[in-house]
Amino acid sequence: MSPSFKLQCHFILILMALRGESRYLELREAADHDPLRFLGANLKRELAGEPLYRRALRCLDMLSLPGQFTFTADRPQLHCAAFLIGEPEEFVTIHYDLVSIDCQGGDFLKVFDGWILKGEKFPSSQDHPLPTTERYIDFCDSGLSRRSIRSSQNVAMIFFRVHQPGNGFTVTIKTDPNLFPCNVISQTPNGRFTLVVPHLHRNCSFSIIYPVVIKISDLTLGHLHGLQSKNPSAGCGGIGDFVELLGTGLDPSKMMPLADLCYSFHGPAQMKIGCDNTVVRMVSSGKHVNRVTFEYRQLEPYELENPNGNSIQEICLSTL
Repeated sequence: MSPSFKLQCHFILILMALRGESRYLELREAADHDPLRFLGANLKRELAGEPLYRRALRCLDMLSLPGQFTFTADRPQLHCAAFLIGEPEEFVTIHYDLVSIDCQGGDFLKVFDGWILKGEKFPSSQDHPLPTTERYIDFCDSGLSRRSIRSSQNVAMIFFRVHQPGNGFTVTIKTDPNLFPCNVISQTPNGRFTLVVPHLHRNCSFSIIYPVVIKISDLTLGHLHGLQSKNPSAGCGGIGDFVELLGTGLDPSKMMPLADLCYSFHGPAQMKIGCDNTVVRMVSSGKHVNRVTFEYRQLEPYELENPNGNSIQEICLSTL
């Protein structure tokens, strides 16, 4: 197993140990499942023209493609979750086909709009249009009156607990196009993306769960031109539209600031970020159309072991 893959698994497994509340997941015992493997070979599976993809759902699972998934308990399963992820320009829809659980006996089946890991949420509470309590949809409260649930971004989660062997549920996962994706978790360690916020007062984050090199080729903000990368503690001096680079953790509101880009420029500007998670976050006042285009690729193990340039070792490797 490569050092970079170990680092990715370490990040996911630590974050997945949720707050200790019984309704959440205790995933330490699931370390052998290596959830990131589901972001590998099946990630780009072409389903056009094929029958609906079907398979069993595991107690700890990662779903990155549409299909029908059935969970059947073979023993009491008390701490389970499925992490759903679509392409950046997609919403995820969960449709209940069949549910056989005992809500009165302590079972539950909940959908969360986003990901929540170790008390950290993506998108953060500051960046999501709904309050946290409304991001949970509990089957035991709503029943089949809400048979289909659509996420606000390309990720969602299903939490479930089933005591009785033989009980379980079947869901169909679909994706729909999102014309203006705001909050995204990347499926892949390499790619290119343009984040656009058109005259909307909201913050949008693009999250990459890998140490990466980011190359920003174009940044268009609705005010003065020029490039000014500020000290993280200084921020952008009250400017209402800017881009910040963040590292470590999952929740953008709790992550370490690495750099602020306060003014428009046409790149390239490159940064090497050795954090286990990297976020490009755009803050928008709603007065302008803001746009940032960037490429990213996963750092090779030798790049992590042999940093060079202006490194910030106490935070994580970060080199301009």
